[in-house]
Amino acid sequence: MTKKLAAIGECMVEMAPTGDTATYRMGFAGDTLNTAWYLRRAMGAEWDIDYVTAVGTDATSDAMVGFLASSGLGTGRIQRRADRTVGLYMIELQDGERHFSYWRGQSAAKTLADDQTELTACLDGADVIFFSGITVAILPPAARDTLFHVLRAKRQAGATVVFDPNLRPKLWADGTEMCAAIMQAAAESDIVLPSFEDEAEWFGDASLAATADRYRTVGCGTIIVKNGGGSMLIVEGDKTHAVSPQTVTNVVDTTAAGDSFNAGFLAFYLTGSNAADSAMAGAHLAAQVIQNRGALVKEALLPAK
Repeated sequence: MTKKLAAIGECMVEMAPTGDTATYRMGFAGDTLNTAWYLRRAMGAEWDIDYVTAVGTDATSDAMVGFLASSGLGTGRIQRRADRTVGLYMIELQDGERHFSYWRGQSAAKTLADDQTELTACLDGADVIFFSGITVAILPPAARDTLFHVLRAKRQAGATVVFDPNLRPKLWADGTEMCAAIMQAAAESDIVLPSFEDEAEWFGDASLAATADRYRTVGCGTIIVKNGGGSMLIVEGDKTHAVSPQTVTNVVDTTAAGDSFNAGFLAFYLTGSNAADSAMAGAHLAAQVIQNRGALVKEALLPAK
């Protein structure tokens, strides 16, 4: 029987630098979309990967939906808004590190949870639901509460909910609001994939274990504390241990490093691998991605199981 994973979030127009710093290439990307794109390439025909968002009815929105469909992602539950369009971001690189400028004032994705009935229908049949801190951040408070309500209901009905906190303080009024909403989102999740550097900065965590313990207190059963290129902490039920990925020396562009890690982890974990092996698979995929330009790297592949 085919299983379904639904990724919820915002796909944006991406303007990425080419080798010539004055020339940019247009594409489509976004944190949960990046994860869904890599998942579609990594998982077999026994899994459907749907992207749940809202877009406009303009030509750019049509092109975005066409791109998603051509990538093998399910687009039948994408909401359309005649009075909106899609957001845009531009990447600037400095020593392999990414810096973003955003234009998302009229982004239709900010309305994806305006209607509880509509969002519930968009997630019907999903065995796994994946969302991120950016998914939460772009929503108005009332829509955020609607998202949490729907996730809670889907989880109670048997769906597995996966959350990447992906802290982006510029999307929030202040750090207090961000941290409170992130923990609310985590409380509706089974699997959480935080990045220690961000968590330490905004939650004051002194160690990877402190990050894991905080998410444990709200009921998360599987926690992978990512740590850049360093040792990761794996929590799976009562088991806790560390794994160390191979060092990458040729870092070209860290765009989508965490997103591709998430995809590699989930592709293994959802098909029976343990959390440690799944984390190493995620690190393997991310290592290939960061040695290339752009968020979506066709050459990046998972290791064989």
